[in-house]
Amino acid sequence: MKEYKIGIIGAGTMGNGIAHVFSLYDFKVTLVDIDQSILDMTRTTIINNMNRQLKKGIIDNIKVQKSISNIVFSKDINDLNDCDLVIEAIKEDFDIKSKVFKELDLICKDSAILASNTSSISINKLSAMTNRSKNVIGMHFMNPVPVMKLVEIIVGKNTSEDTVNFIMDLSQLINKIPIKCNDSPGFVSNRILMPMINEAALCYQEGVASAESIDQIMVLGMGHPMGPLKLADLIGIDVCIYILNILYNDLNNVKYKPAEILLTMKKNNKLGKKTGEGFYNYEF
Repeated sequence: MKEYKIGIIGAGTMGNGIAHVFSLYDFKVTLVDIDQSILDMTRTTIINNMNRQLKKGIIDNIKVQKSISNIVFSKDINDLNDCDLVIEAIKEDFDIKSKVFKELDLICKDSAILASNTSSISINKLSAMTNRSKNVIGMHFMNPVPVMKLVEIIVGKNTSEDTVNFIMDLSQLINKIPIKCNDSPGFVSNRILMPMINEAALCYQEGVASAESIDQIMVLGMGHPMGPLKLADLIGIDVCIYILNILYNDLNNVKYKPAEILLTMKKNNKLGKKTGEGFYNYEF
């Protein structure tokens, strides 16, 4: 299986993490993004992250050099035409993703599997954009990808058993733990996580406690590695709102309606770590 070629479209936080992991396990990776500056920054990020692993003794210098050489950075989506698996890791927006899936369906060879790293968008809806629904699946990696073990595998109604088995086996080859679920709004991870983040935001909005106190209670009392508000900052306030709206609209349940404080933060561009301010302040 290690002879298979991996394509990734989108060189943001998730895309560069996915490329990092596959390259470490000797897969040839083509990472595509329309913005050359993002590709340049991503290459630097991957090198820096691998050097951190080097300093911790997780990998050696030969592995760093070989892994970087396994990645081709490209602005041309047509460079994915010979990939056996293409993982889409672009902005969490159905219209943008659907356009990319239509394009990939035309570009990629018939046997190629198309996967989405979406954290909430229906795999069934994305597969409907293609003529290969049996070869479409969700691979929801967790952030930071090189550290987190879970890959949430989302099985669409038309996803073939062969596709599922291939992706399950492949995930294990890169030292991840794949866990299956069926396609449903927010899948399992975000259907449970987002209401918790939303409720934490409501507690903050209502003055029940400070952001620090809310997070400390969940970390110290519930054993969470990170509090829900700090996690919201890491994910991005705008992304949290997007996922909550999908849950709210698709499941028709008011418990998923985004807290007003989240909407205000988005309006004021306080989106979390990526903008330097969210529930917490961050220095760039």
